[in-house]
Amino acid sequence: MVFYFTSNVVSPPMTIFMGIDKYENEDLIKWGWPEDVWFHVDKVSSAHVYLRLRPNQTLDDIPSKVLEDCAQLVKANSIQGNKMNNVDVVYTMWENLKKTQGMEVGQVGFHKQKLVQSIRVEKRMNEIVNRLNKTKEERHPNLQAEREERDRIEREDKKKILREQKEREKEEEKRKKEAAELRNYSSLMKPENMTSNRDFCDDSDDFM
Repeated sequence: MVFYFTSNVVSPPMTIFMGIDKYENEDLIKWGWPEDVWFHVDKVSSAHVYLRLRPNQTLDDIPSKVLEDCAQLVKANSIQGNKMNNVDVVYTMWENLKKTQGMEVGQVGFHKQKLVQSIRVEKRMNEIVNRLNKTKEERHPNLQAEREERDRIEREDKKKILREQKEREKEEEKRKKEAAELRNYSSLMKPENMTSNRDFCDDSDDFM
């Protein structure tokens, strides 16, 4: 089971989600999307919370209010962290998560530590947590199927872009060819480049 929340502090709203337990978190780690941002309370156990970015967005593009929503949700879903003040919440893109053999279920590392950012949460903000909980939905998604469908659409979009690019290149080549032919024709039609039958007539009055 996966819990979905709606961060409606921006328009259009953004989707936040988390697994019900460490086994669901394992599937989210495996079948996450490149557009997903992973959140976790630093150095203590907590839920794994994800934010799905819009196409072409980066960590630096996350609106501050949405970032605060995610951080508060992570803190609220940490048994230890929920009782603490001034906790750090770390976050990074899903693609930076590293899973190796020997790690416990739900445990992750990072490919590059420098790609991990953090936000300080001074205290729990009940108004934020309550607002998010009002949007909470329980779903049983097929994470693998959703990821594969996402990848299929991306491949089709790339093929479409490539076809359109080739068509543009073909049209540009055609335009250049037509322009070159027009220049050659115009050059031939200049008076100094034109000839007539008179140019080839023999004006001699001599007869045999």
